[in-house]
Amino acid sequence: MKTFLHVGCGQNHKERTTRAFCTDAWQEVRFDIDPAANPDIVGTMTDMSAVADSSFDAVFSSHNIEHLNAFEVPRALGEFNRVLKADGFLVLTCPDLQSVCALVAEGKLLEPAYVSPSGPISPLDILYGHRPSLAAGNMYMAHRCGFTKKVLSNLVAHSGFRAVASMKRGAPYFDLWVLGLKSNDKQLAGALAVEHFPRKA
Repeated sequence: MKTFLHVGCGQNHKERTTRAFCTDAWQEVRFDIDPAANPDIVGTMTDMSAVADSSFDAVFSSHNIEHLNAFEVPRALGEFNRVLKADGFLVLTCPDLQSVCALVAEGKLLEPAYVSPSGPISPLDILYGHRPSLAAGNMYMAHRCGFTKKVLSNLVAHSGFRAVASMKRGAPYFDLWVLGLKSNDKQLAGALAVEHFPRKA
């Protein structure tokens, strides 16, 4: 059985990751900065020293990287790379600023972009963090940077991932998906992206 590190898991488990991870072929290890999430490992993306080098087959990070300051992002991506085996890969998803900012340009900063289980989500929430969570004192939810498909793909490529596949989805998702493979097998990266990326529709 292969093992993946679920970085920034929050309250989520394996079934809230990807279609391919949510199978009997993969074992999940949960990693989060917040002890209240009851992760297997408590730590930060920028200092994953509790995780050994080359110890995981994959890393999954969903809507976490935007919580870092921009200057910290390369450090976090370097940590993701470090804990992966030589044939390991990263699956990363986060908001797409390009599609969100299109709504802002239309004057829809506070209008619902979509409705989540937590209620309506506006472009302002996507850009800076979920306002009700922040108001309730959960400052881990603040957003400190953001990405377009090109910028995030380049950051992953410059962090030791030799093959990169990416996609972006506009409304109602407003998200980016990037897969980084440590080996230079572009065909495998594409095949893994098909397995792990969501369907656009």
